[in-house]
Amino acid sequence: MEKIKCIAIDDEPFALEILSEDIGKVPFLELKGKFSSPILVKDNLDNIDLIFLDIQMPNISGIHFLRNLENPPMVIFTTAFHQYAIDGFDLKVIDYLLKPIPYERFLQAVEHARELFELRLQRQKKQKHFLVVYSEYKQIKVFSEDIVYIEGLKDYVKIYLLNQPKPILTRLNLKGILEKLPQNQFSRVHNSFIVSMAQIQSFQKNFIFLQNGQQIPVGAKFLNGFFEKINQI
Repeated sequence: MEKIKCIAIDDEPFALEILSEDIGKVPFLELKGKFSSPILVKDNLDNIDLIFLDIQMPNISGIHFLRNLENPPMVIFTTAFHQYAIDGFDLKVIDYLLKPIPYERFLQAVEHARELFELRLQRQKKQKHFLVVYSEYKQIKVFSEDIVYIEGLKDYVKIYLLNQPKPILTRLNLKGILEKLPQNQFSRVHNSFIVSMAQIQSFQKNFIFLQNGQQIPVGAKFLNGFFEKINQI
C-alpha cells in the first residue's frame, strides 16, 4: 500500500512529540514534518495527504488555517477542547481527537483516514483524469496520461504530450499545474520541470531520460522527493 504522507502541527512540544511517536508506530503513515505553528508550514503541503492539526495556537488557530487552504488534504483535529466539534464538522475534518489522546482512539482515526485514502486512489485509477487549460484563445482538454513532461517559463508552462510535436502553452506556473495533476503520477524534479513517472526510461547522473529520448535535469532539492516517487512505483 502507498503510505499516507502526513504532517503534525501543534504549539505544545510535548503533545507534538507524543503525536509524532504515535504516527511512527503506524506502518502506513509517513511523517514528513512537524511544526509548532501553521505559519511555519507555508509551502510544505505539497504532496501531503493528511494533517494532524491542533486548534488553539498563538497567532493563527488551526480552524483559521484550514479555512484558508484552497485544496486542503485530509485533516484530523487534535485539541483539548470540546467546543470546536461543530467547526470540525463544517470543515469536513475526518476526525476530532481530544487530548490526551488514547492510542486506541488515535488508531481508530488513522484507520478511517486509510479507508478514505484507499478509496480516493481507487477512484483515481478508475477515472481517466484530465485538466482543462486555456491556450490560443480556446479551452483544451488534456488527459494526464498523455502528458510526457511540463516545462515552466515564469508565468507560463509548456505541456508536452505523446505523439504531438508541438507543446501546449498556457498561462500557469509549475506549482499551480502540479496541484491539478494526480500526485502519484507526476513529480517535480527541477525548478523548471515536472515529469510523468510513467514516461521515465532511466535515471543517471542527475538526469532523467524519458521514453521519447528527452533528457531532463533533476535539481538537488528535488532528488529526495523524486526517489520517494520512484520507490512507490
